[in-house]
Amino acid sequence: MHPHEGPGSRRIELRDGRVVQGTVAEGFEPVLETFVENFHRRHDLGAACAVYVDGAPVVDLWGGVADSRSGRPWDHDTGAVIFSCTKGVLAICVYMLVQEGRISLDAPVADYWPEFGRQGKDEVTVRTAMSHRAGLASLDPDFTLGEVLAWEPVIRAIEEQRPHHPPGAGHVYHAFTYGWIVGEIIRRVTGMLPGEYFRHAIGDRLGLRTWIGLPATEGSSVAWMEPPLPDEDSEPARQAAWVRETNPVVDRSLTMGGAFAFPAEDGYVTFNSPEIQAAQVPGANGISSACSLARLYAACVSPVDGSPLLRPESIDDAIRVQSAGPQLTGAPDDGTRWGTGFQLASPPTCPMLGPASFGHAGAGGQLAFGDASHRVGFAYLSNQMGGYGDARAKELTEALRQCLTRGT
Repeated sequence: MHPHEGPGSRRIELRDGRVVQGTVAEGFEPVLETFVENFHRRHDLGAACAVYVDGAPVVDLWGGVADSRSGRPWDHDTGAVIFSCTKGVLAICVYMLVQEGRISLDAPVADYWPEFGRQGKDEVTVRTAMSHRAGLASLDPDFTLGEVLAWEPVIRAIEEQRPHHPPGAGHVYHAFTYGWIVGEIIRRVTGMLPGEYFRHAIGDRLGLRTWIGLPATEGSSVAWMEPPLPDEDSEPARQAAWVRETNPVVDRSLTMGGAFAFPAEDGYVTFNSPEIQAAQVPGANGISSACSLARLYAACVSPVDGSPLLRPESIDDAIRVQSAGPQLTGAPDDGTRWGTGFQLASPPTCPMLGPASFGHAGAGGQLAFGDASHRVGFAYLSNQMGGYGDARAKELTEALRQCLTRGT
């Protein structure tokens, strides 16, 4: 029997001939229905959605087209660029090092990375940096793409950067610099770049098809990302576009000082580049299958091939809100809240399952999280990037919440 055939197996041919398939446990049919509706009504091209409950898979769906250039179908092991969902992967790594006594979240970053303390950053703590409050969302130097991918030039620039604001002044989303700051802390503590540490400590143990720094052998299995759909016609969408156009901190933070266009230019999504996928840009260039990302978060909240990765006290700490409300850039407040390293349930745009949810969304509609109350790991990945107001992941999580709370 094929591993994805048997009880709960599904195969649905869409109106245009594309196929959705996978397995759905009894009681989780609304997730399947919503997943199919994302193709019919919300412009999905290729996508996957996976859910674990109590350490076991209950939803494992995939469908559509992984590469529009060739028509290659999306299969169970197809990987996609997960963009800022990578930040949640890094946060899991940090909490594991905290549990081992190798990192203290409330210690200065300079305790682990002495050079970071230059230019008035000596009191910035690990927690401050992981909560988007370090004042380092953008860096002053212009970079070439080669410099960004080489790691050390960005690290040296962070060391010499004076914060744009003191930590107590508020927060600004560190779209890319989060990855190098947190990643260099991991490197200083473990001697390994963050992608290597993740595979060593978690990825290999759990058999995950999740990487920060894609192996050369996996390039043909990765979905081709399509540029974002138009933004919704709303005042918040217009305000967000205006902030990017007029605030140099925001634009420089998203382009790494002009090193690349983000998310796309002339119809080409920057992170389709094999060169970028193979490097370590640990705030944004993770690549994973949906099943592996859901399995990772399931392993944080329930036993998956061993004890849970995170202790209850780690999760309690992680879900405490550290940053919320309007950002200092003037970006519209869409409800997004951050704990230490993780995005938390953020209604109305990204409600996840509730107060015990922690994970991260990614550019264009990606989403992965765990939930300690429901003992859930969830992931939704697509290669059709959405615009401002994209509701595909939100609709899936609302369907999942209905399944979990039915009869309670």
